[in-house]
Amino acid sequence: MEGIPWEIALAVAGVVVPICAALWEFVFVGRKRLGYRVQMDTTATEAVHSEHAGALNRLEEEAGRPLDQPSFVLLRIENNGSTHIDSDDYATLPDDRVGLRIEFPGRKVAGMVVTELSHRYLEGCFGPDSGLGVRDGLIELPKVPLNRNTHYKVLAALEREGDGPSGPPPREFPKPEVVGGITGGAGSGGLKETRSHTGVSRPAIALICFLMVVVVGQFGVSLADEDAAPLDCATGDLTVVGSTAFAPVLREAAAAYHGTCPDAGIDVRTEGSSEGLMELDAAGESRSDALLAFTDGAKDGDFPRLLPRPIAFSLFTLVVNSAAGVQELSLDDVRRIYAGEVRTWSELGGNDVPVRLVSREPGSGTRKTFEQRALDGRWDGNVNSLDCLEVGEGAEPGVVRCQRDSTSEVLDTVASTPGLLGYSEAGATAGRDDLLRVWIDGHEATLEAADQGAYPLWQTEYAYTYGEPAADSVAASFLRYLTNEVGRDIVRSHGHRPCAELRNPVLCQPT
Repeated sequence: MEGIPWEIALAVAGVVVPICAALWEFVFVGRKRLGYRVQMDTTATEAVHSEHAGALNRLEEEAGRPLDQPSFVLLRIENNGSTHIDSDDYATLPDDRVGLRIEFPGRKVAGMVVTELSHRYLEGCFGPDSGLGVRDGLIELPKVPLNRNTHYKVLAALEREGDGPSGPPPREFPKPEVVGGITGGAGSGGLKETRSHTGVSRPAIALICFLMVVVVGQFGVSLADEDAAPLDCATGDLTVVGSTAFAPVLREAAAAYHGTCPDAGIDVRTEGSSEGLMELDAAGESRSDALLAFTDGAKDGDFPRLLPRPIAFSLFTLVVNSAAGVQELSLDDVRRIYAGEVRTWSELGGNDVPVRLVSREPGSGTRKTFEQRALDGRWDGNVNSLDCLEVGEGAEPGVVRCQRDSTSEVLDTVASTPGLLGYSEAGATAGRDDLLRVWIDGHEATLEAADQGAYPLWQTEYAYTYGEPAADSVAASFLRYLTNEVGRDIVRSHGHRPCAELRNPVLCQPT
């Protein structure tokens, strides 16, 4: 039924019932309990008259008459409760030395002994004036104080009642009756017969079955709710535009979010940071809950209605074709190369291969980051080649300069073009053995080096919304997802660092 949190109810029952059972067994019911156990009750008529009986043939009553139909009973008297039993706890008059009386219906006691004391201190409880004895065919036992888990045993030789044999003895006699009680004991204070179990007791079986029902019930509830979305899931469609450098993170996060929230659809269409900002601004308030734009770095001042949210600290790197013969450059070398002052890689200690340059298209956040961080904004970005191999016809001569529309296209072009130098988001180069990541001023492209100010190529990844999206919209829910544990794991797996893990998460920039 709706409104009933069955999984919580079953979990509470699975905890409360065993606790109540334990309290009932060991505190309320079993706090003080005296029990007895019949460990042997057997006839010996044929045995005492056999040729090998020996001394058993001479079993006699006190009057000297031989036992004709003897039987033997071994009783164990034990404290099977959770507290000690004192001599004052027996439910008899104070001046009565007898605590328990044992009678055997259809039989009378011919003799008895107390045997197998669990502790030596019990020996003094069965002295001449203790109350131990046989009277009127019954066994009388004294008020024996018993600590927890202590016991003693009584072995009795019995004769069938009557003046003489009246047919064969029964195969089974009625059970012995132990008369006595404990004040404040279990139930009404009477003695309880216990049994030695070789298997699981019935209460234990009942409790196990109950717990199995609880487990199966919880499993059934989980199956019934497996299609239910978590509380922070939203329903509807979302389009994500902007940075191609951050696109791998966005695609994986969108797929993971949809797996958790199946009623939400997220379409990742990244064509560049500037294009994403323009599309979001053009869509306006009508799509404020269904459109997000991601950029490498902060927006320019042209979009006053777009609100930024720092998501991750991203790392960028220069990449070069292995034919260049170099893998480490100074920041001054990089600026000279892009200024057209270096024509071949041999001028920088590399191979005699022409320097060729590939860039991202204007409006790319990656290009903007590279120009700001590496070139200090001093590069006109002119292009003179389409194939990245030769200067195009009619173009300005000099170093070959071309451009590509996405990070993946830049990397593929660098890998296939001798001497080509480009730049990209660092995580996109993972596993690319067909090109080289360039060190700058002796530092590899690592988050640690950038965080310490030793490596220059980094940027903050921003998510932009048109105004404030509704709290229950897919846009707001997806932004929260990117900053929770699962989203941060995805961001981290692609070589970025979540803003929440930096010293200044609001600015999200290295210290």
